[in-house]
Amino acid sequence: MYFDVVEAKHERNHEMQLRFEDGSTGTVDFAKFIEKGTVLEAIEDIATFKAFEIQYGTLVWKNGSIDIAPEALYSEATGRKTIYPKKSSVA
Repeated sequence: MYFDVVEAKHERNHEMQLRFEDGSTGTVDFAKFIEKGTVLEAIEDIATFKAFEIQYGTLVWKNGSIDIAPEALYSEATGRKTIYPKKSSVA
């Protein structure tokens, strides 16, 4: 889909360079997500953080038990709102 992650590269600390299906790129600092005290605390360890995968356009850790919605990453990386294009209603 439009916001799917197609490539991810660890840069430093909890920062990752992402490329999306539409060709957009940007860097996301995951530290702000981890600091909120959510399930993402599990990726605070850098070795665990680096052990990510891309599954069906979504960045995941720990065999898919932890993920972040690609549209949230797209918005964070590009600074653009994630509005899905309207489908045409041809009668």
